[in-house]
Amino acid sequence: MSGRVALVTGAASGIGAATARRISQTVGGLVLVDRNRAALDALAAELRGPELLVRDGDVGIEAPWAEIEEAVERRFGRLDHVVANAGIAHGAPLAETSFEDWRRVLSVNLDGAFLTLRTGLRLLRKSGEGGTAVVVSSVAAVKAEPGIAAYAASKAGAAQLVRVAAKEGARDKIRVNGVLPGGVETPIWTQTPFFQELVATAGSERAAFDQMAAMATPLGRYASADEIAGLIAFLLSDASGTMTGALLVSDGGYSL
Repeated sequence: MSGRVALVTGAASGIGAATARRISQTVGGLVLVDRNRAALDALAAELRGPELLVRDGDVGIEAPWAEIEEAVERRFGRLDHVVANAGIAHGAPLAETSFEDWRRVLSVNLDGAFLTLRTGLRLLRKSGEGGTAVVVSSVAAVKAEPGIAAYAASKAGAAQLVRVAAKEGARDKIRVNGVLPGGVETPIWTQTPFFQELVATAGSERAAFDQMAAMATPLGRYASADEIAGLIAFLLSDASGTMTGALLVSDGGYSL
């Protein structure tokens, strides 16, 4: 990936930040997108090596993407790698999920993945040299559980986007793959009432993660953001050169 340019959404925390840190060691340019500008600036100040382009905004809104596309072309003149990672969590029974919450989750998780891929594919094609994209979906896309209707539907849609984009991009030497994590120790959990209640009873986030992992995964642990970032870096790199349309599950055996 030396000298190439990559774009990462949801870059301010969790898997996105871990991915940005990992690939910053090899890429020549890095575009960081997130709605949390303060956290983006803190990450940018930490990174050493690549030329940075930082943009804050909601990935599920169309308007900013034209400006991002123009800024990438103006600054770098190319794009080689795309990571559609931005996402939010939500938990509630289907019958108790408001339409507002439904639309909010699908806006970020599915509309955001679509808009990221649409912009990314346009830029990847312009170089004429191909490129790679990775969409961070979730094992919730393939395993049903009560209380995750909006989240699961958004992630299942994102997984299918991977397959379609892979077929569309193949003729231009663009590879598109997806990662389906299970439990990952990231700040997204703090958005869910279930986890907040578990922290209160368990006494700490560490204890809450350990309890959930022991109940849900044969391996008895959740992944770290760095571990998922490693999978993403592999799928972006030439080491995965024959892989496209693949959906890699990393869930500690949860879906078995």
